[in-house]
Amino acid sequence: MTADEESNGDESFDDPFCDHLGITFDEIEDGEATARMPVTESHLNFAGVLHGGAVFALADAAAGAALSSRIGNDASIALEANVSFLEAVDVGETVVATATVPHESRKTAEITVTIETEAGTRVASYRSRGYKF
Repeated sequence: MTADEESNGDESFDDPFCDHLGITFDEIEDGEATARMPVTESHLNFAGVLHGGAVFALADAAAGAALSSRIGNDASIALEANVSFLEAVDVGETVVATATVPHESRKTAEITVTIETEAGTRVASYRSRGYKF
């Protein structure tokens, strides 16, 4: 699914928090998702760089979309999640999260996400386990 076919406004991925943060989805298909977020002043922490919570939210949104693409209308929740912050990001840059589902069982799945700037600098890594209802 491409950005033209899917948007945050679509009923299946309508997420007010993503809308609030400016997160949009470029691609969502068969266990993979790519989401992006332009870094604005409202995303900064006290040190003047991208807040870790915003990075986590972007990665979590991409992970959720990747898993949802596998399970359709069934619901899922995160059982656990971990993020490693690697580089600071400044206002004006856009961060891109690329999520994949490398392992899936009947009720759980592992999701990994790489977060990079558009220029290709890796800024964080994320891993989670999701539970499928």
